[in-house]
Amino acid sequence: MFITQLLTVTFIHLLAVMSPGPDFAMVTRNSLLYSRKSGIYTSVGLALGIMVHVTYCLLGIGLLISKSIILFNVIKYIGAGYLIYIGYKSIKAKPIVVSEKENVVTEQKVLSLWNSVRIGFLTNVLNPKATLFFLALFTQIIDPATPKFFQIIFGMETIVATFAWFSIVSIFFSHHLIKIKIIKVQHHIERFTGVVLIALGIKVALTK
Repeated sequence: MFITQLLTVTFIHLLAVMSPGPDFAMVTRNSLLYSRKSGIYTSVGLALGIMVHVTYCLLGIGLLISKSIILFNVIKYIGAGYLIYIGYKSIKAKPIVVSEKENVVTEQKVLSLWNSVRIGFLTNVLNPKATLFFLALFTQIIDPATPKFFQIIFGMETIVATFAWFSIVSIFFSHHLIKIKIIKVQHHIERFTGVVLIALGIKVALTK
């Protein structure tokens, strides 16, 4: 029974984590605009956010959040505001200076590893849809009679899978061949990503 539950949790979580959303947009943004390390450390932040969701669902606090309109809305509007803020910063960011003769970056943007982790963590932990997803996962798919030890294993699987998937995304979008192709339009991509993040922020704000 536990193996069946684990496979079910793994499959459903992978479908959710691979679907486009704030997490994917943020990892892609940081991998393209900064570096592979930035993308991977953003993935670490996302995994830490998942850890928070798993923890409060195991403790039963997730049910409290879903039942409290005020608490849910507080998380929702803070998360939406954060996404809109990052999106606005992306739109207003200055372009990278590129040498026309050598076609190389002469002024590379830098994002500290701590800031990468922080961005990933806040993006995930303030997403109310993640709250509802894990609450549904732990109340409808995992049997209440399932020992806490196995529930922790299920939770650890979602944390590891989140980090692994977004690390792959980071490696792909930070590959030098991809960066060479997009370097001249990188600023436009950053602006587009900003618009996407603002749109996602508005979508989160409208979540009921």
